[in-house]
Amino acid sequence: VGKTLAYLLPAILSEKRIVISTATLNLQDQILKKEIPLAARILGHDIPVLCVKGRQNYLCLYRWYQYRSSMKSSLFDDAEGDRIEQWLQSTLTGDRAELDWLSDRSPLWSKISAHSNQCLGGDCPESSLCFVNGLRKKAGAVRLLIVNHHLFFSDLALRKEGHGEVLPRYEGVIFDEAHHVENVATLFFGRTFSQYQLYDLLADIERQAEVDLDPERAGTIRATTQGVRQRVDGFAQIFPMEKGRFHLETLVDSLTEEVWRQEVQLLTVALERLREAVDDCHVYGEGWANLEKRAAEIIKNLLDIALSSRDSEQTRYVHWFERKERTIAISVTPIHIADHLKDTLYATVESCVMTSATLSSGGSFDYIRNRLGLDAQTRFLRLPSPFDYAGRTLLYVPEGGFPEPASREYPHRICERVVKILQISRGRALVLFTSLKGMDNMAEYLEGHLDYPVLVQGTAPRQALLQSFRDTTDSVLLAVASFWEGIDVPGESLSCVIIDKLPFEVPTDPVIQARIQNITENGGSPFFEFQVPRAILSLRQGVGRLMRAATDRGVIAIMDVRLFTKGYGRTFMKSLPPSPVVRSLDDLSDFYKHENTWTPQRKN
Repeated sequence: VGKTLAYLLPAILSEKRIVISTATLNLQDQILKKEIPLAARILGHDIPVLCVKGRQNYLCLYRWYQYRSSMKSSLFDDAEGDRIEQWLQSTLTGDRAELDWLSDRSPLWSKISAHSNQCLGGDCPESSLCFVNGLRKKAGAVRLLIVNHHLFFSDLALRKEGHGEVLPRYEGVIFDEAHHVENVATLFFGRTFSQYQLYDLLADIERQAEVDLDPERAGTIRATTQGVRQRVDGFAQIFPMEKGRFHLETLVDSLTEEVWRQEVQLLTVALERLREAVDDCHVYGEGWANLEKRAAEIIKNLLDIALSSRDSEQTRYVHWFERKERTIAISVTPIHIADHLKDTLYATVESCVMTSATLSSGGSFDYIRNRLGLDAQTRFLRLPSPFDYAGRTLLYVPEGGFPEPASREYPHRICERVVKILQISRGRALVLFTSLKGMDNMAEYLEGHLDYPVLVQGTAPRQALLQSFRDTTDSVLLAVASFWEGIDVPGESLSCVIIDKLPFEVPTDPVIQARIQNITENGGSPFFEFQVPRAILSLRQGVGRLMRAATDRGVIAIMDVRLFTKGYGRTFMKSLPPSPVVRSLDDLSDFYKHENTWTPQRKN
């Protein structure tokens, strides 16, 4: 019995409303289409269940009709608009998943989807036909709900602020892929002001003006929105051009506090002028009150974040900014989410279950206990893998003398060694990297040194890459980030997983830095209490891509000799599956050549 079925059956039999939260839409879909039917066969009856996604996955009828009525909208100049019009004649859900032809990057969808901050609520003329309202009613009629972590914590944050939530009241929650809970919850217990948010509001105001106002008033509104655009673009210019995430205090210090406050004040004045102009238009249509509310919230977010970074009461938060290619954002994020979870989640439900293949670190649950604020009454259970790692896998680590990742020789040496491994495995490998630079270097090297097909993340959509990898048995897939987990390729096509180095997070990230500093100030050891456990959880996810079925067989190659040269390497090794460890390529050759007669050795 798999872990999903193990928690599904008690949840169903409890006859209480239970929310199952996953990290990905893919797992939501798997539970709904595979695990629920299996549970129904076991129990001998149908199981009322509803899969609920974030609001942005559903079409907003009000925004759709607003676009359609706008003479200047280019909506009907392309095929996308026409096809959505046809789809609306038949859809019962408004779920974009039904539009398998619609690109993930479609600019049209972002303009017509049901974002919470654009919802008119009971004032909306389409509320009786609203897809999200219909979903909310359906959710109230079933006992089992399947959501993802982003929706769950978005809903929890709305409850905390006293706003209308999507999910009905529930007695219990089950987190699958619970190792993501801290990172996702952190997003929703913080606040952000971004250029993108503001541009989105300005575009909505201009479209509302085209629909509701006469040309003269609409022109006045456009002049005001253009003034705000110029002001926010000027505000963005005071931020460094380097892309990445940085401490806000560093920027404020470089500008001086006085200059920073002046820039914030100039932007606030422009935004307040916009809010007043929008408020004056509320008599012309239903949408203006919501637009004014959004403008007020953006102003509040800006002031709360920008002017509180030195507030003594803000020591439990980190203030930071992010520069992307075209926009900037400033954010305030809690350093700890444990207290937030205790107050808003644990205290409000009868039971909370967390499951994952990677919750323990070095054989201990201490890390996850501390990070998520789990009390002494929490019960922990660690079960052995159902797969025969000792008999069907090898763990390869390069021999002593192989350069460590920080050395100058490492980039070239790892390329040479990976080619040899891929020749032995006859392709059939997933190669995981901790950085885009490492992946790109390897891709360039393999182009002239390997005869097997090489697929590289970013050169095609994720699902297309995976399908090519499955279909072309001797292919090699190079990937970073999201491919470390959620990849399910049972069978011969994935017979080797290669990991370039131990996946320590970049210590310059401001949120990571703040958490490290907090542990240090409290007398702890951030490296062993925080950085090593997080790297172990990530490593175990990557390693877990190899064995997806009992008949699978293959090699896990971790190209980082720190597993043997550093003291913390023992903690990593203790967290890995019980695969026999080898350090010679000859052992890999024997493993692949003698599939039925190879004898495993003890893990050392």
